[in-house]
Amino acid sequence: MLKMEIKEKLQIKIEELAKPPYCEILCYPRLEEREVVRRINELKSLGVKKLEFIGSKNVSGIPVLGKGCVGIVVAAYLENRRKVALKIRRVDADRASMRHEAEMLKKANSVGVGPKLLDFTENFLLMQYIDGKLLPEWLNETENQSLVKKILRNLLQQCFKLDQIGLDHGELSNASKHLIIDSKNKPYILDFETASDRRKPANLTSLAQYLFIRKPISEKIINIIGEIDRQRLVDALRKYKREKTEENFERVLEVCRL
Repeated sequence: MLKMEIKEKLQIKIEELAKPPYCEILCYPRLEEREVVRRINELKSLGVKKLEFIGSKNVSGIPVLGKGCVGIVVAAYLENRRKVALKIRRVDADRASMRHEAEMLKKANSVGVGPKLLDFTENFLLMQYIDGKLLPEWLNETENQSLVKKILRNLLQQCFKLDQIGLDHGELSNASKHLIIDSKNKPYILDFETASDRRKPANLTSLAQYLFIRKPISEKIINIIGEIDRQRLVDALRKYKREKTEENFERVLEVCRL
């Protein structure tokens, strides 16, 4: 019965979120009635009118866009009917608010990286909604060499920009859940919850190793764009790590045949 109800009614008004099973999403994984009421008021202050439960992940039998150690991501609609992405802080998260992630995303936005930050509160982060596919899935559906090269080059350029402003994403060495390509073939780097501007940035080196050295993703990419000299790439990345100059960055692109 629960699955039938969710399938028939994906869009839920804010007032209905106090009822099960939706309240379990607002206060995952430990339901607290007072906290549900408080969070609903927070959503109202952000101008959120409805949540939409869609996605490939599942929480308490309900489909969502994403689930992590810090939060759950769902689709939402604002008062102007704009569709956005909403990250809900888990009640057992290792942080008291969403402020840090909001600040890191805002800094990434300053150089054109990441989904646009719209607003945030203690328990919620409102972001640009990106309708697309994660990179591994996207690669399975295209054989267009020039397009793949364009996407990969763009992603590495985004990493270079993050390196230049001293912001380290922190999870790009295994970026399978953090790279999405939208319907217009524009790539985005997602999820800045563990990002930091206090540690040495390693965005380019981490992502290049993930894309061109780590299996199985590197095999998919090589099958499309052709073989690269991995030792030359390692050498180029080492040089870039020592000096994050534009010249050394361009050398990495050249070795990657981009």
